[in-house]
Amino acid sequence: MDEITSVFVTESREQLTALEAALLDLEANAGDPDTLNAVFRSAHTIKGGAGVVECEFIVAFTHVVENVLDKLRNGEIAVSGDLVAVLLSCADHIGHLLDVLEAGATQPDEDLTAEGATILARLQRDWLAQHDDAAPRSGPPSAREEPVSSSGGGAVETDCWHISLRFGPNVLRGGMDPLSFLRYLDTLGRIVHIETLADTLPAAEQMDPETCYLGFEISFASTADKAAIERVFDFVRDECELHILPPHSKLEDYLELLRKLPEDTMRLGEILVRIGALTQTELDEGLREQTPPSTEAEGGEHTPLGEILVEHKVVQPELVEAAVGKQKQVSEKKAAESRLIRIQADKLDKLIDLVGELVIAGASVNLLAGKSGLSDLVEATSLTSRLVESIRDAALQLRMVQIGETFNRFNRVVRDVSRELGKDIELVISGGETELDKSMVEKIGDPLMHLVRNAMDHGIESPENRVAHGKPARGRLELNAYHDSGSIMIEVVDDGGGLNRERIAAKAVERGIIQPGQTLSDTEIYNLIFEAGFSTAEQVSNLSGRGVGMDVVRRNIQSLRGTVEVSSTAGEGSRFAIRLPLTLAIIDGFLVGVGRAAYVIPLDSVVECIELRQDSEGRDYINLRGEVLPFVRLRDMFGIEDVPPPRQNVVVVQYGGLKAGIVVDQLMGEFQTVIKPLGSIFRHIKGIGGSTILGSGEVALILDVQALVQRCAQHEERSAARPQLAAPAKA
Repeated sequence: MDEITSVFVTESREQLTALEAALLDLEANAGDPDTLNAVFRSAHTIKGGAGVVECEFIVAFTHVVENVLDKLRNGEIAVSGDLVAVLLSCADHIGHLLDVLEAGATQPDEDLTAEGATILARLQRDWLAQHDDAAPRSGPPSAREEPVSSSGGGAVETDCWHISLRFGPNVLRGGMDPLSFLRYLDTLGRIVHIETLADTLPAAEQMDPETCYLGFEISFASTADKAAIERVFDFVRDECELHILPPHSKLEDYLELLRKLPEDTMRLGEILVRIGALTQTELDEGLREQTPPSTEAEGGEHTPLGEILVEHKVVQPELVEAAVGKQKQVSEKKAAESRLIRIQADKLDKLIDLVGELVIAGASVNLLAGKSGLSDLVEATSLTSRLVESIRDAALQLRMVQIGETFNRFNRVVRDVSRELGKDIELVISGGETELDKSMVEKIGDPLMHLVRNAMDHGIESPENRVAHGKPARGRLELNAYHDSGSIMIEVVDDGGGLNRERIAAKAVERGIIQPGQTLSDTEIYNLIFEAGFSTAEQVSNLSGRGVGMDVVRRNIQSLRGTVEVSSTAGEGSRFAIRLPLTLAIIDGFLVGVGRAAYVIPLDSVVECIELRQDSEGRDYINLRGEVLPFVRLRDMFGIEDVPPPRQNVVVVQYGGLKAGIVVDQLMGEFQTVIKPLGSIFRHIKGIGGSTILGSGEVALILDVQALVQRCAQHEERSAARPQLAAPAKA
């Protein structure tokens, strides 16, 4: 696939995303002109790009879709749920056609061709055929009774019709001759002035002799009415863009035409001439007055052309301001486009890898500088370390993308699935601007899809059931994202019936996952739904109920060093909270030592460090300012057998609102940590999240704070439960 085709495919997929979002907005806000224009613009852009890369099967399909959208934009057909559904199917089909083009095939296969033909047949039958009959035509062109006034003055009027005509690329292929239409137009009056537009004309070596690139701006003197002039172009009406402004057109007509001009770099006079508000003669006179020979020779300042034209009363000030605004809009857009650079993801990955190696090398240099005892060298390496840290942050920022794009995909999912289930479900998105690593955004899509579909199928009740329980008939599904303690939280919340604790427990007993009579907390019961093959659905549906999915959700999230937590309230709904690290590459760490081993604690989770009192021996908790703080001794956890030092420290960490302590021998300070994954043999070791290389070349293990905090919390729960279990026996 050549470069231009690759760019077309990439940009077309972006346009499809915008098209889908605009169609969903259109269904919710029928008739909104901005949304209608956005839908049409996306389809038109894809069609135009397909013509440039000569992909005829995309051009042919998109052309019919564009016809429907044009009638929709012109108010000839109304927005309906069925129409939006078919247009969404059209967007999906265009995506499949892009896959064909990307694969290098010359034509789609028979199945895909048949699918496209079915969609187009329905568009033709339900929305095009019934609106193709033209309105009754009148007799010969009617004469205008009002006298013709001269141009000039503040009313922005001309004595001629202004016709803005742009032929479509397939006019010649359809056997039509653009000049024949102009000759026929001349029979209704007189073409006073015509300007040929060449803004779509490619370079000579890229021209297609069968493609029409022509457009015209025409000043036409005639006593015919607008309908008669428009009928001249009936045979190419669907293949051209036509605007007809009558004599004595008011300012609003010209402003509308100005807004529809192509986004080409043009001067003020060119814009006004292009829309017919100014003649070339008037422009030439203005330019001559702007630059008299004496001024040009002396290099003096020029009076702005707009001021001269307004002073001569050939255009209104509002029209000049609008033209200047159009100039600014085009220049700003082109400037914004020039600031964007498309970079392949593997190049960014390579950059991050190199920055990681730079961080490791920098740590080694700092260690050697510290051992040398040379103050100047230590100061220089300290400055280098700060610069490396800045480079690291900037490089990681390149990979950060907003999660809103992933969230927005679920608008379509919720719409389609809710219709399939016969439910009315509203999707509410918040925190879409929250950023996280691009690799995680790509991998979190599937787990979110499972959670969203389960919430709609199992969680939210039918409208009848909801009304019977005093709830609104419309269900509510929320997707939220926000930062918390150096992690990102993604929530899937529904206001359905909640998880059925008794049914989950009964199913777990039936499958032998737990023993009858075994006492479990709500959290432990709810986490059973993540067991492989576990399902409480009474019947299998197209969406869920086969016991496949939730175990995959947890496994995929854990592969990202994340966790998923479940909470539920009967009759009120459920909440699935996914906690993910911000990045999978480089973090700020806090280096600690136990014996001769070194460990790294993610700095974002560290709250404070305190000294462990001597009287804490034999206990697994301390009193932290009136708060019980459970802790874990790394020496005991990892079986380090040497004698502990007389003074030990507690690093207080926090995760998910819970605090715990980690007892260590030494506090060795902050450390830029390049995360290296552990091999599969270490995958099931609790409390270890990865490894890193120190400046000395030694390997340090990165502690999994979440696992350590949960271990402390569970131990505390068991300790608190023992007296309660013993009490009845005592009585």
